[in-house]
Amino acid sequence: MAGRITNSDSQLRPDPRFGSKILARFVNCLMYDGKKAVALRVIYDAMDEIEKRTKGAPTALEVFDKAIQNVKPEVEVRSKRVGGANYQVPMQVNRKRQQSLAFRWILEAARSEKGKPMHLRLAKELMDASKNEGKAVATRENTHRMADANKAFAHFAW
Repeated sequence: MAGRITNSDSQLRPDPRFGSKILARFVNCLMYDGKKAVALRVIYDAMDEIEKRTKGAPTALEVFDKAIQNVKPEVEVRSKRVGGANYQVPMQVNRKRQQSLAFRWILEAARSEKGKPMHLRLAKELMDASKNEGKAVATRENTHRMADANKAFAHFAW
């Protein structure tokens, strides 16, 4: 039957090194063609690079968590059709979608850079996002700006 809710939250195992479920979900988003070992190696190399750059002051996992928190959007615009016109209506984003958007934007920003290995690009993007800068944070800011610009249509959010 299509559209069933899966049991993916309870089935998700924490990642082997850090024991974090959020990092395990991030690995799954990074993974291509079911190659989890490759995705894990990229993530762990990026975490090692972060440790090397920060010299352990904030741990790599703290940098990762801070980056995700900084990239999560509070509001987004959704298209609503009202009386023959389409309006961009600002709406609150639920927690699960906030996390998945943050993952998507960070990976998209890291993949858009070219010329370096993926673990270096990912480490750089995570470090930038933890400092509230970088492409993923810019994407979040653009989303918030668009929602702010369309505040007049907020009464269509039902």
